Amino acid sequence: MVKKLGLIGHPLHHSFSKRYFNKKFEKNGIIGYEYDLYDIETIDHVRDVFSIPNLLGFNVTIPYKHAIQPYLDDLDFSARKVGAVNVVKLLPNGKKVGFNSDYYGFKTSLLHWIGNKKINNALVLGTGGASKAVLVALEDLKINASTVSRDKNKGAYTYVDLTQRKVIPDHQLIINTTPLGTHPKEGEAPDLPYEQLATKHFLYDLIYNPAETSFMKKGISAGAKVKNGYEMLVLQAEKSWEIWNT
Repeated sequence: MVKKLGLIGHPLHHSFSKRYFNKKFEKNGIIGYEYDLYDIETIDHVRDVFSIPNLLGFNVTIPYKHAIQPYLDDLDFSARKVGAVNVVKLLPNGKKVGFNSDYYGFKTSLLHWIGNKKINNALVLGTGGASKAVLVALEDLKINASTVSRDKNKGAYTYVDLTQRKVIPDHQLIINTTPLGTHPKEGEAPDLPYEQLATKHFLYDLIYNPAETSFMKKGISAGAKVKNGYEMLVLQAEKSWEIWNT
């Protein structure tokens, strides 16, 4: 019996998860598992995914990290704390439980990067599902975080605020949780006053494709330290594997 795993989202033009898990299965001689993509146009179609025979669980990506919740029977502490789900596990009794491994992946990778450096304030670009995991991780690390959104009703700052006010110099860590700059639109980047960046800044981009985004390149030009989201993805993927198999 082959156990089924996968990823739901829309659109799924490319998938780190499928490549990662299939390579993991091959490299480690893991048999009896398959990882597939389930591109569903609306969240209602998740019912069709739940009916797949031998389904063990799946990952959840944009735009369903919030929308999946009413279709689940329970939320793990991690998902309740973050308010978003990126891992679903189907229990032997049929219950569907949501988890959040983005939180673990981001927090662990950030600590790997900054070590014991003292950072007081951070800007989180975007207010979607991924930003929620980032905000909770920053709260745990005692880093004051403010969100930035195009909508003045959603974030502490708008991008216009960043241009008109000296916000950037007071925030040593800037995290991009938006899809701006993702392949194939590598030329895009969040609308920041990049001229205000300095060598003290750390720019973390959750995007992993391309490996060096326009956001990161602008940071490098200013002497800032930069990091992409690849390590976070690996860590959250391994956490997902642990969830499905415990």
